[in-house]
Amino acid sequence: MSDMPPKLAEIVDEFATAPRDVVLEMLLEFADAMPPLPEDLAGHEGMEQVPECQTQFFLKATVQPDGSVVSLFDCPPESPTTRAFAGILAEGLAGASATEVLAVPDDLYARMGLANAISPLRVRGGTAILGRLKRQVAEQVAPLQAE
Repeated sequence: MSDMPPKLAEIVDEFATAPRDVVLEMLLEFADAMPPLPEDLAGHEGMEQVPECQTQFFLKATVQPDGSVVSLFDCPPESPTTRAFAGILAEGLAGASATEVLAVPDDLYARMGLANAISPLRVRGGTAILGRLKRQVAEQVAPLQAE
């Protein structure tokens, strides 16, 4: 098994084994469950926009002093699939360490079997979200490892 955070591995497994008609319902549940942004980020201050997404999508990953990562996402409700990606990462990576976040496979959404349920463009957007999240974490971890 990979070094993926256990919660995320569980979500990946649930999606991978679910019938296709259930997958879309599951995605909607994650979209609905996506936590709102803290008020101080309402203007997306310090957040990175993900241009690969067809919709306005912002994210920010902060590595805490204890090595855990806090991930914040913002995506309009009218883009449920993209919001679902954020919801999956928000739940699956909650409390995860920087090492665990960096170990998440880049083909996460393919492993979930989403390529059969949603458009390649959406999968590409989701992959870009994960890639940028990992890059933000890596940039914050690098100086710590250099010490």
